[in-house]
Amino acid sequence: MTTKTDRTYTISELAREFEVTPRALRFYEDKGLLTPRREGMNRVYSHRDRGRLQLILRGKRVGLSLLEIKEILDLYKVDQRAQAQTTLKKYKQRITALEAQREDVEAAIEILHDSVKQLEDFLAKPATPAAIGAARAFEQEAKKRLEDAH
Repeated sequence: MTTKTDRTYTISELAREFEVTPRALRFYEDKGLLTPRREGMNRVYSHRDRGRLQLILRGKRVGLSLLEIKEILDLYKVDQRAQAQTTLKKYKQRITALEAQREDVEAAIEILHDSVKQLEDFLAKPATPAAIGAARAFEQEAKKRLEDAH
């Protein structure tokens, strides 16, 4: 009887399941993150490789570097408690960094909303004759430069 942990996967199966390219899986293999065994020219991924791929993709999704992900994965062989502690520390660091980014994004959005409102208010007012004349003069100069360029 075959157990879940005995199940193997082809590169195509894992790529399809996790919506990544086979090239990405080969890249992770080159970086030492995945270690499929070989049967002739084919890569055979184990249940362990599948679990590692899940952790790789989760780590990438939250912004960990491949080096950080490799460190976490490699700790599994040494000490699962150390792996959990390292992962916890890195996740907390990412939370702090992402919260700071969120504050920056929210501030930028607020500035843009204020600027849009000011610009809309300005453009809602009728243009002065001087502004209309300046715009026409600018258009004529731009046309002349385009004609001279050809």
